[in-house]
Amino acid sequence: MTNNDSTLIVEECFPVLTVTLNRPKVANAMNLQMVTELMQIMEKTETEQYRILVIQGCDGNFCAGGDIKDMQATKGDAKALTELNRAFGLMIEKANKLPAVVICLLEGAVLGGGFGLACVSDVAIATNNTKFALPETSLGIIPAQIAPFVVERIGLTQARHLALIGNRIDGEQALRLGLVHQLVNNTEALTKQLTSTIASVLKCAPNANKTTKALLHQVSKQPMSELLDQAAVDFASAVAGEGREGAAAFMQKRSPNWA
Repeated sequence: MTNNDSTLIVEECFPVLTVTLNRPKVANAMNLQMVTELMQIMEKTETEQYRILVIQGCDGNFCAGGDIKDMQATKGDAKALTELNRAFGLMIEKANKLPAVVICLLEGAVLGGGFGLACVSDVAIATNNTKFALPETSLGIIPAQIAPFVVERIGLTQARHLALIGNRIDGEQALRLGLVHQLVNNTEALTKQLTSTIASVLKCAPNANKTTKALLHQVSKQPMSELLDQAAVDFASAVAGEGREGAAAFMQKRSPNWA
């Protein structure tokens, strides 16, 4: 579903929600409207308990980053620019900790903010000829909101190299850096890999996935003993909950009922 004024095309097929960035004339660059609409989609994903959020771009590009014209429209208003930039940061924070599994399908341009969005995906699938870059410094600006997520994804050394030089890398290089998880040859193969990935996710228990994702996010952000104490509580809850069906399905050699 979509409307003529939206920057997104949204397809609802519970438990999978698919959103397509839809500003083809600017390679799906993000303006404030798109950021706002993406935040709304993520809130919908969480409140309606979708299990998977797929993010892709239209017309052969994922996302060319922030819309430069949108930034310039503020005419240098520092307050407006700060709010614009922080709005994107809040959206990417939301994407990062979304209970659903976030899958990004990457092709064409994956630049700036698009690069940052890829960095917070749980599964990133790209075509070989996808072009990744952090071009902000070459434009006289900085990767303000995405930098921490880039460092988390590929490490400080590689983040510095990409951000301070601005060179583009291809899918093979992105795979080696750990930016993407899977590489395919073309758009058709991208769609096939998505279907396979969705099937794999749906074999996993919903609450187990959600709790595991939250646990992983706390590594290095919480004292280890506290983290493991909470993990033990969560484990006990899982065994007494979905674990019962998981064990029964295993012993009976059948698929669990959540699949």
